[in-house]
Order: sequence, then C-alpha cells, then structure tokens
Amino acid sequence: MSTQDKARALMQRHYQLIKNRQQSMRERCVEELHLPGEVSHYWNPLQGEITPSARASYDRSNAAMS
Repeated sequence: MSTQDKARALMQRHYQLIKNRQQSMRERCVEELHLPGEVSHYWNPLQGEITPSARASYDRSNAAMS
C-alpha cells in the first residue's frame, strides 16, 4: 500500500468517524424530542465535504479519558 493510499484511507476513516458522531448526536436529540426516526438519518454534506462548524463540533477532542 502506497503512502498516498494510506493517507486516503486515513482521511476516509476520519470522515466516517465524524459522520458517525454527528448521526449519534442527532439520534439522541430525536429520542429526547420524540421526533420521527428519519430525522436522525439526515446527512447532506456539500460535495462530500464536512462543514467547518460540524468538523469542530464532532471531531476528536484533545481531552483524554483517564
């Protein structure tokens, strides 16, 4: 596997983790507000890009659990 392939795989994994975190938070909110389940599965990135605000909200934090 080339360096480029490894970098691409890493970025795809990072993108998927952010997407999963965002959808998990939506599912929790939907349950608390008693909305239909389809609302939590909404995902509409612009041409596959995650908005900077979503990236900041759902990306990994620098805090570590002890």
